[in-house]
Amino acid sequence: MIEVYNAQDADAYVEYMTDNAAEATYRGAVLRDGKEGVRSGLKAMFAQFPQNRADILTSYLMGETVVLHEKVERAPDGDKFEVMSVYTFEGDKVSRVEFIR
Repeated sequence: MIEVYNAQDADAYVEYMTDNAAEATYRGAVLRDGKEGVRSGLKAMFAQFPQNRADILTSYLMGETVVLHEKVERAPDGDKFEVMSVYTFEGDKVSRVEFIR
């Protein structure tokens, strides 16, 4: 998923998700709702930040949950930040991603 995210391929990214997947703040507001909401949201973000990329610093797997500690860079000389991303799976598809920042 991170590979296609870094390639800014929103269409390939959402293929890893359930139809009703969501991206949200941790225990908070939904940022992108449904596969189509994630797709359109990512396309808008990639248009705004064409050099955006995420690098995984650490990863954890427990049951159907994956937690990634990521370093995100909007541009080589731009905004950089770290985020914890909590991926919840239903089978082999992501049903929810929550971001802790």
